[in-house]
Amino acid sequence: MTTPVPRRYNQNENQNHPRNQPGKRKEKPTKNILDVYRFLKDAGVYYLATVEAGQPRVRPFGTVCLYQDRLYIQTGKAKAVSRQIAAEPRVELCACTGDRWLRVSATLREDDRVCARKAMLDDYPDLRRLYDENDGNTQVFYLTDAEATFSSFSAPPETVRF
Repeated sequence: MTTPVPRRYNQNENQNHPRNQPGKRKEKPTKNILDVYRFLKDAGVYYLATVEAGQPRVRPFGTVCLYQDRLYIQTGKAKAVSRQIAAEPRVELCACTGDRWLRVSATLREDDRVCARKAMLDDYPDLRRLYDENDGNTQVFYLTDAEATFSSFSAPPETVRF
C-alpha cells in the first residue's frame, strides 16, 4: 500500500523543470523528497541519530510530515534529543521496510511557526494527548542539506538530495 500524498504538498510546483516535461528527460526517473516521505511513513518507525558530548545517541521516532514542500520531524523541547539537536543539528535517520532501507543525512532547522507545529499534530492526532501547538514544548524541525540513499541487496542505491 502506498502512502497518500498530503494535500498541502504541491506536486505541480516544479512543472517547468525539465524532468517534468515530456520528451525532455533522458535518464530514468529518480526518487525525490516525496519518495523519502512515503518510505518513512510506510516504515512507521525510523531511527534518529544525534550526538551528545561525542557519544552517538540513537532512538526510535515515528513522526514525519510533509509541509510546504519540506520534510519535518517532531519532538518535545523538554527531551534530551532537543538539546542534542540544538548543540549539533547534523543528524542521520535510518528506516527499513522488507528488504529495503533508507539512510538520510541532514541538518535540522527548527520551525517555530504555530502552523508548522499544527500541521504535524494534525497528521498525528494521537499526539494531542501529549502535545499542543501552543504548549511551549512541541518542537518541529525540517530537514535541510539532506542526502537520502535508498538501498537494497537487489538493486543499486538511489540517492536524493533536498
